[in-house]
Amino acid sequence: MRSNLVAGNWKMCGDTASIEKLVAELKTSLPAEPGLDIAVFPPSVYLAQVLAGLSGSPVAVGNQNVCDQPGDGAFTGEVSASMLADIGCRYVIVGHSERRAIYAETSEQVAQKAKQVLEQGLVPLVCVGETETQRDDGATLEVISAQLKPIFSTLSVQQLQLIVVAYEPVWAIGTGKTASPSQAQEVHAFIRALFAKKDEHLAKGLRILYGGSVKAANAGELFAQADIDGGLVGGASLDAQEFSAICRAAE
Repeated sequence: MRSNLVAGNWKMCGDTASIEKLVAELKTSLPAEPGLDIAVFPPSVYLAQVLAGLSGSPVAVGNQNVCDQPGDGAFTGEVSASMLADIGCRYVIVGHSERRAIYAETSEQVAQKAKQVLEQGLVPLVCVGETETQRDDGATLEVISAQLKPIFSTLSVQQLQLIVVAYEPVWAIGTGKTASPSQAQEVHAFIRALFAKKDEHLAKGLRILYGGSVKAANAGELFAQADIDGGLVGGASLDAQEFSAICRAAE
């Protein structure tokens, strides 16, 4: 049976003082033995602070990005998967729509990043999603399929069993708009069906998260859908009480 996962993407937000406060509040507001997996993704310069602050808690820590190249090398400004494993990260976000749109990351690069993450024993959280124009044009499923195609050609079935997929409609990220539960479920079911073409057992075990203006007020209805296994939470993850409420909805 799949276990739910709620992941908090802090994006490029916070400073030493505010993150110290947030970590302290998370430790007191989240259950000591939650019935789900929980992870947070701080800005990379605060990873050490968050790892230390959450040590001994049930909350895992991940990074928001990773280099698509293996090992050390002349890649100024990049961070390798081996470095993230070395300091104690458990997860890495790859292919977030902001990386795709602002920094022109391709789906092929996303697949290579996922491969590097897996080879270091970490879990890649692979993001996919369509823009509002693409949805209006009826191209949502075509876009999702194209974004996942390099993942299927790059990773083995054994590796695919270890990843997490996050469906984030671009038009719902940070806009206050949220896909309806039925809209989200339709895409999640489609994603699971794509994985089933590779391997039925793989598809049944795959965790697929929903992201896009997830809040405590809508989390319960979203997470009740058959193919939604938790959420990738943006702005709401910067509020410990709101994030805790979302986690409780996923338990």
